[in-house]
Amino acid sequence: MERWGRVLVFSVLASVWVLPVSARAQDTPGKQDTHARQETDKERKQREKRLLKELDSQYKKWLNEEVGYILTDEERSAFLRLSNNEEREQFIEQFWLRRDPTPDTVENEFKEEHYRRIAYANERFASGIPGWKTDRGRIYIIWGPADEIESHPSGGSYDRPPEEGGGSTSTYPFEKWRYRYLEGIGNDVILEFVDPSGSGEYRLTMDPSEKDALLHVPGAGLSQLEAMGMASKTDRFSRTDGTHLPRGLGGTPARMNEFDRLELYAKIQKPPPVKFKDLEELVSSRIVRNQVHFDYRFDFLRVTSDTVLVPITVQVPNRQLTFQNREGVHSAVLNLFGRISTLSGRIVQTFEDVITRDFPESLLQASLQASSIYQKAVPLRPGLYRLDIVLKDVQSGNVGVINTGLRVPRFEDDKLEASTLILADLIERVPAKQVGLGQFVLGSTKVRPKLNQEFFPNEKMGIFLQLYNLKVDDKSHRANASVEFRVRKDQQEVWKTAETSEQLRQTGEQITIERLLPLNSLQPGRYKLEIRATDQLTNQTILRTADFTVKPAVAEKIAEKKAPGR
Repeated sequence: MERWGRVLVFSVLASVWVLPVSARAQDTPGKQDTHARQETDKERKQREKRLLKELDSQYKKWLNEEVGYILTDEERSAFLRLSNNEEREQFIEQFWLRRDPTPDTVENEFKEEHYRRIAYANERFASGIPGWKTDRGRIYIIWGPADEIESHPSGGSYDRPPEEGGGSTSTYPFEKWRYRYLEGIGNDVILEFVDPSGSGEYRLTMDPSEKDALLHVPGAGLSQLEAMGMASKTDRFSRTDGTHLPRGLGGTPARMNEFDRLELYAKIQKPPPVKFKDLEELVSSRIVRNQVHFDYRFDFLRVTSDTVLVPITVQVPNRQLTFQNREGVHSAVLNLFGRISTLSGRIVQTFEDVITRDFPESLLQASLQASSIYQKAVPLRPGLYRLDIVLKDVQSGNVGVINTGLRVPRFEDDKLEASTLILADLIERVPAKQVGLGQFVLGSTKVRPKLNQEFFPNEKMGIFLQLYNLKVDDKSHRANASVEFRVRKDQQEVWKTAETSEQLRQTGEQITIERLLPLNSLQPGRYKLEIRATDQLTNQTILRTADFTVKPAVAEKIAEKKAPGR
């Protein structure tokens, strides 16, 4: 009941942002009514165009580029009427909650990979316009990669399937995307994109005959029935279902029905629903026994001047999980739900996932000494947030909850800055096709944090750090930076080395430090790692530190197993 009350309050508050001018005018009698009647659609558009020019570039970009095709006219008008940046930030925060017309559906899954998918769409689907503006880009951003893609990049000869009339024809370039299942839509979802102009811009089509290059050529590209004289090609242009297909062989499948196609193209624009409503209820009510204890950490890496990538890492000891034996394989399943909100309660981001662990009988006891680790990277604007995470053991019903503050720093553009310093038990390059994808992947590197920052002497400690805003020399077009590494124990220096940007083979405004530090020369104990970076062109210096522990070597150490990236 409490949650529904909050949803109702939010709905009322959110509606204030989109009240039309005429509705607000009723608050004060007299001249307001007259003013509302005087403003025509043309005048409103001119006023909005004028207000748009006055917006700061970051908000203009958000309005036109990031959410332009999912923004309603009312929301656009309301956003342009806001008087200051604080109101605009509040509007943006609640915008992601307004995508679903029902309070049961939270569309933050759309934003979950929003920036990564936009970047991918711009790289793969650009055709004279940014990839995110294309039809393929829009579908990819909303639903992710298709399970199967039938690609005909050059068009050419094509044998129609029976439901499209059979026979051979020649086509324009086209692609068919098939999704095995889309939540809220159904199974076996097929989308078709056609490039009739040959420019590389594929359009989402409702008419499978749009790819037929011989459609308007008499006597060419005939279907089987047309070739046998049992139908006429001119019959295609008298169809009333919105297509110019020949008569199908064996009837028309359900998915080709006019109303089913219309329903599909309406639903395909909507964001997916939230997966775990029961966990969301726990986050909202905050009345829950903490039965599963887990560790967590978050890091901060700059994406743009007003966007910070925040990898949130969660680690659960396997001994707290309930394993079920199925044919010799012991399985445990955790449902995870997370929510990031402002201090005033506005939801900015949600994420959910399933963590599964499977072990054969022979490895079960060893696995209970290890942990499962999970990571979700979310883009956020600088500011103060509240982070809520709920873990639920599916087998036992046990639940663990954390509620903590999350202060996302602002990375300035005019001074030397650095990300958080990450100590990792794994740092490795990923294949080119996996760059930016999956858990623990930062750019082209997989970085798995060591949450307890404890290592053994025979291990190598991974070090990951990014430096930003290095000055580039106008003549050489290179940055000139030096990086010093120090390890101290009880204030005494026990190891030291230094590198330059030349040695790091990175001479741009941003440098990524990836290093493996052997620990076999260090005695067991607590240490502090210091990394001091200096921009030699501006004499700016920045320091990052991290504590770590070297544990005594043991004869038989059980390697800690990590949950695979999902």
